[in-house]
Amino acid sequence: MTAWMRCHWDEEDVWFYFELDSQGWVTRQVEFQGPERVPVASLVEWQQARDAGRLAEYDRRFGITAQSPVSEWEGHDPQPLTRQGFEEVWDRARQQLAGDR
Repeated sequence: MTAWMRCHWDEEDVWFYFELDSQGWVTRQVEFQGPERVPVASLVEWQQARDAGRLAEYDRRFGITAQSPVSEWEGHDPQPLTRQGFEEVWDRARQQLAGDR
């Protein structure tokens, strides 16, 4: 079952928004940094970039998704989201990042 959540990292003032698969692995991730909430999306397409040999370029542009399932994370306080809530954040980040290109 797919789940959605968000977490805040106080030290860097970053909000993380996650879509998780049934085993707790991140499938989509969006980060908003600083008081301006600048989006940095870690997109599902990272696998395609890796397969095409463009992963370093992709990581510089979008960052990477979390590399372990949520059950192994420490020091986070997840807040559940609805699918609609996640999709709104995802779409806003994608639109802002597309404008940066």
